[in-house]
Order: sequence, then structure tokens, then C-alpha cells
Amino acid sequence: MTNKNDAGKSAAEHPVVRYVNQVRVRYNDTDRMSFVYHGNYAMYFEVSRLEMLRSRGLTYKKMEEEGGVMLPVSDLHIKYIHPAFYDDLLDVEVTLLEKPSVRVRFGYRVTNQDGVLICTGEVVLACVDAKTRRPTRAPEYFLKCFPEFDR
Repeated sequence: MTNKNDAGKSAAEHPVVRYVNQVRVRYNDTDRMSFVYHGNYAMYFEVSRLEMLRSRGLTYKKMEEEGGVMLPVSDLHIKYIHPAFYDDLLDVEVTLLEKPSVRVRFGYRVTNQDGVLICTGEVVLACVDAKTRRPTRAPEYFLKCFPEFDR
């Protein structure tokens, strides 16, 4: 059976835009049970997403100041599978799930240094005009940073 996404194409027909960022769990990231506090995974997602964008020549600052676009989070889902602990080295894999439009969807997969799956997640960002604060399409300069979707 082939999985279909929102566009009706199989996953194999879509380009894969993937980036891996390493995050070391700090002591202050953990809770009283010595697990990484659940809310910190959203921060790990954000830091890794920003590094992915930076690797493509994009920064939030540049997008807001020069491009007039903001990307607030409109949806966040996290599936916790296994705890992470102080001093673990986590690989946060970020995947751009579809061609950006009015929304930008990222998928996440976090594993520890032993390859154990810690959590998965998805974040949806809304493209918003910085002046009007109304939804807008992803600007051309943003799309050009992901040539994989030009096929």
C-alpha cells in the first residue's frame, strides 16, 4: 500500500528536504525525574528548524526585516516514545514535508547517540505578512532556497 499525502502524490514522488542538527541535553533541560522536560522538545525542534533554514541562506531576522514575512507556529504535535537524559547527544532530523505555500510543514525525528527513537513531531508554520499580519503565500526568495520542489 502506498501512503498518499495532501497533494495526492505518494511519498516517493515528493522531494526530500532533510537536515540533521545535534543537540546536547543540558542539565537545566531535565526535570525532577531526570528526563528531558517535555516542553523542551519544542525548543529542540525550533533550534533545529532555524539551523536548517540558515543552511539554506534564510534567517528569521532577514525574512522579517528584508522580506516582510513572519512564520509563527500554527500547529505543534509531539509523540513521546522514549525519555532522553542529561548529557545525551540528540540528532534532531528536520524534514520539509511539502512545498511551502501559505503554510510550511516540518516533520521531526529525534534519536539519541545509541540510535534510540526519542520522539517524533510535526510543526506547521503560517506565512504571515509582517505589516498586515495577514496570511500570505511563501515569497519567491523563500521558495528558491528549496530547489528540490522545482521539479
